Amino acid sequence: MTFIQRYMKGDRVIWIIAIIISVYSLLAVYSSAGQLAFRYKGGNTEYYLIQRFIMLGLGIGLMFVAHRVKYTIFSKLSVIGLLVSIPLLLVTLLMGSNINDASRWLTIPGVPISFQTSDLAKIVLLIYVARTLAKKQEVIKDFKEGFLPIIIPVILVCGLILPANFSTAALLFTNCLVLMFIGRCSLKHIGALIGIAIGGFALLILLSYAFPNHLKLQRLETWKARIEKFVGSNEPKETAVNTSKNFVIDEDQYQVEYAKMAMAKGGVFGTGPANNLTKYSLPQSYSDFIFAMIIGEYGFILGGLVILLAYLILIYRAIRIAQKSEFAFATFLALGLCFSLVLQALVNMCVAVNILPVTGQPLPMVSMGGTSTLFTGLTLGIILSVSRTLNKNDESAITESDH
Repeated sequence: MTFIQRYMKGDRVIWIIAIIISVYSLLAVYSSAGQLAFRYKGGNTEYYLIQRFIMLGLGIGLMFVAHRVKYTIFSKLSVIGLLVSIPLLLVTLLMGSNINDASRWLTIPGVPISFQTSDLAKIVLLIYVARTLAKKQEVIKDFKEGFLPIIIPVILVCGLILPANFSTAALLFTNCLVLMFIGRCSLKHIGALIGIAIGGFALLILLSYAFPNHLKLQRLETWKARIEKFVGSNEPKETAVNTSKNFVIDEDQYQVEYAKMAMAKGGVFGTGPANNLTKYSLPQSYSDFIFAMIIGEYGFILGGLVILLAYLILIYRAIRIAQKSEFAFATFLALGLCFSLVLQALVNMCVAVNILPVTGQPLPMVSMGGTSTLFTGLTLGIILSVSRTLNKNDESAITESDH
């Protein structure tokens, strides 16, 4: 208890939530990654258990380090981070490693390590927007002085993420809009930005069809197919599963159907850890559809409801932190970063239960993944850094002038 009181500062509820979802992640990935173990590691399931344990340890460690840093330091670093992340996004778009028909990963030369540059760009952009909103409060209604310095980096970052990862770009753009609204930006300016974004995206699609040899969106056909399949998912159709080798089954619809089967088998109380055999047929049971497997093995109450409540409590705690904060930057930072995590989590859950079309968004801190886990830990650490400064007895309490 002494160690916790001395070293683990900030909102204790957020610490508890981080530990709870990490435990669920460890159990769910260990169970669901069995198909990977038999396919690539000769049935050695402990390999992915150890790998996940290490990544969660690094994520929690990064969370611990970040929460001990003054949150205003991140304000200053966001400017440098923006200058670094924009070129990295451009390099990734042009020369990134292509996985699942999307160039989202950048491989570090000389070592077999790759990471999604969009994960870095997301957190950097949100911190930068929070910083700029705080600094421009006196002129925030003015388009040139207050609004333009915010939307230029937003358009650049989201525009560079868009061709390879529409869902990430859309969620990040939505997060920035929410921050602008909270930051008292003019509704007229926000509405105009939304209109320009929709019009620009529509124009890009039309141009890609008009000049397919000169302008080709990598993921355009994928986006279109996913939306069409989702819209038509309620229409009467025959579903063929595990049929002859010559029968072609759509991968997205295949995963959605098996996710439904996993949850149906789980019911209210679940099949028990590692007892839901649907995981061997669901390709992304350890990542994009891990929420379906958690419901399948732990049931709606101990699985789905616990995970959902964890994220809802997280956003509630962030709102409480923002309400108690006396400084604009701290308020925008806590709300912006937390909302980004919770929105992504809700999208992942909605995909798993077939409320939204397949997006490829992982469940933060739960799905198997490297950079996603690390940057989720960093995000939670920054939120804790803000909450830590609310304690008047904390010697590291800071003033708004620091940023």
